[in-house]
Amino acid sequence: MANLKDLRSRITSVSSTMQITSAMKMVSAAKLSKAQDAITQMRPYAEKLSELLQNLSATTDSDQNSKYAEQREVNNVLVVAISSNRGLAGAFNSNIVKAVKLLASEDYSGKNVEVMTIGKKANDILRKTFDIYKNNNEIYDDLSYDNVAEIAEDLMKQFLDGKYDKIVVVYNHFRNAGTQIVMKEQFLPLKPVETDEDVILDYIFEPSKEEIVRELIPKSLKMQIFKALRDSFASEHGARMTAMHKATDNATELRDELRLSYNKARQAAITNEILEIVGGAEALNK
Repeated sequence: MANLKDLRSRITSVSSTMQITSAMKMVSAAKLSKAQDAITQMRPYAEKLSELLQNLSATTDSDQNSKYAEQREVNNVLVVAISSNRGLAGAFNSNIVKAVKLLASEDYSGKNVEVMTIGKKANDILRKTFDIYKNNNEIYDDLSYDNVAEIAEDLMKQFLDGKYDKIVVVYNHFRNAGTQIVMKEQFLPLKPVETDEDVILDYIFEPSKEEIVRELIPKSLKMQIFKALRDSFASEHGARMTAMHKATDNATELRDELRLSYNKARQAAITNEILEIVGGAEALNK
């Protein structure tokens, strides 16, 4: 059994760690509330925009769609891996890294796969295995639509220039504080929309349908990246809050066990001292 000094030192250390994890949990909970509000308010708009674009694209023969929907032989693939800049979030970042590696080894085996990383943690690991096209750690300093739109515009340009034949986004989808789902979404080319030819869309177009589609496609693509980043941002804080909650519970349990061991050791030491005193007294009386 460890001596009393060692046990006291461990109890103090575990108690300090417990205070830190508890504070981090509270900070993440506060940040999660704002991030959750942001993604839940944005989702209806993003979904409606996507629905409108699909309805319009399915009923127009405009060549403006084709440049973003061009289906080529897939030789060069870009995977956009969205992680965080900070750790202590459980399996949040490692799940993204695993998904990217699985995507490259199974879905695009034999293809030239490059990675764009958004977040320091994924970049630190994936750069050892893949060619990194770009790293955008600084986006989290100001996660605004305008800044994200620049990333989306760059991705669209690389696709149109023919550098990449397919672009896939990998990120954590926020369901709730305890559940984050790794998503793999095709960004470009746009997937063809299957529609029922009998469906009649009762819309009045002003300006023309083709011009609306031409404006909506880039905006929808930018919104897709922005939504993925907002999803990932909320998921990060949810994962960190959950991880710190579990860490605090584990630290509390360990501290209680150490205190019990300390009390047992202290009681044993006291009992041993009493026995020594009694034994000494009996020796003097003989």
